[in-house]
Amino acid sequence: MQAYLGVDVGSVSTNVAVLDDAGAVLDTVYLRTQGKPIAAIQEALRRTQELHPGLAVAGAGTTGSGRHLAGVVLGADSVKNEITAHAVAAMHILPGVKTVLEIGGQDSKIIIIRDGVVTDFAMNTVCAAGTGSFLDQQAARLGIPIEDFGRRALEAAAPVRVAGRCAVFAESDMIHKQQAGHRIPDILGGLCQALVRNFLNNVGKGKHIAGPVLFQGGVAANAGMVRAFEEALGCPVVVPEHYGVMGAIGAALLAREETGARGTAFRGFDLVDYRFLTAGFECDGCPNGCEVVEIKLNEQVIARWGDRCGKWTNSITKK
Repeated sequence: MQAYLGVDVGSVSTNVAVLDDAGAVLDTVYLRTQGKPIAAIQEALRRTQELHPGLAVAGAGTTGSGRHLAGVVLGADSVKNEITAHAVAAMHILPGVKTVLEIGGQDSKIIIIRDGVVTDFAMNTVCAAGTGSFLDQQAARLGIPIEDFGRRALEAAAPVRVAGRCAVFAESDMIHKQQAGHRIPDILGGLCQALVRNFLNNVGKGKHIAGPVLFQGGVAANAGMVRAFEEALGCPVVVPEHYGVMGAIGAALLAREETGARGTAFRGFDLVDYRFLTAGFECDGCPNGCEVVEIKLNEQVIARWGDRCGKWTNSITKK
């Protein structure tokens, strides 16, 4: 069976999507990166091969904060940023989509699409309030499994007002509400509303948000956040079936466009046994002091990046 692979390597999770020639999702793999992106990629591919023995990969693409590293490890045909990958996946899943809300483990973004073209976008910058990691932290502090967070938030009868502009202030305000005797569901419901306000006032500031609206990323599993967005926007918010791996789906679709008849550079599933080593050094060739990342395969340098002038990058391509 021929298929296309998309790999999304983020700070929290590493996701793989397997698509057929028509772009239908055959399977997905989700696992925690745990600070070891190469090991996570190899494990995700091992699981993919177990699910689909004999899978013939016609193209592979990468995205996410670790996309360059993943691209080298995989031998990717396409390496694209998260905005492009998420927008492509959203338009594939929901043709006509105009707004994409994406909240992951440590970042959040909004993408504005008009007539099939990305016209504007923004990402969070200085605060992690509202991201998956923050919600995980608050659920753990309250002794609530993160899987129950959304359901408990929907039980709110009178959501409290929580300061959501800062993760530190939000937590402090939640503790104050607990000490004042407010019910946990009301606190969770208020927190969801606060985080949505924070998202719209910061990431979505100045953006014309129109429907259809698609909500993706791991936080889309939180029903409390979905309802808070619908209340704030005054329109339905669509959560796609594969909300947590949309970046990987987009990467696979982009790889399909990129390869065509020229074939793929994918290294194959044997790379699960390869030994990759990464290191870095500071170049002293000029005042820029670029931090250069270097990756080796079986002691052979196969890629470098991070230099502004291309000195070290070009030294690889000349070999």
